[in-house]
Amino acid sequence: MKAPQTQMPWVDAGWFCLPIRVFYEDTDAAGMVYYANYLKFAERGRSELLRRQGVDHSALKSESGLIFAVSECNIRYRLPARLDDLILVKTRVAALGAARIEMEQEIWRGDSKLTEIQVIVACLSEAGRPLRMPESLRRAMQDSMEQGEEGKAV
Repeated sequence: MKAPQTQMPWVDAGWFCLPIRVFYEDTDAAGMVYYANYLKFAERGRSELLRRQGVDHSALKSESGLIFAVSECNIRYRLPARLDDLILVKTRVAALGAARIEMEQEIWRGDSKLTEIQVIVACLSEAGRPLRMPESLRRAMQDSMEQGEEGKAV
């Protein structure tokens, strides 16, 4: 029996969509995704959205000294994901500040919304002090906010 394959990321109605397969290592003793792993899935969604927008974490750090840190996170669990599920991590930029990015995320399995996540990412210097985001990063995030090309593969 051949298992269904994962798909490449795409953009749908302004959401960056990243499919992820749930592995055994993601689950707890009950066979459901361990609650903290949803935050790992969300991190992958945010990182891949940045990569899609041309933002390279390593280059950003070496060129401007900027690093990211989650300063706030709110997650609402609705339904569990299970072993072998193909889930969809949806991510979009909701707002920009001088040194922060507000993001909204949802995790879906088919037509079922599993979680809702609101995250504020702070832009910091390597010393941990707030750092105004470089114009190139601001443009990339603004471009992400303005994208609404349905079904466009990335």
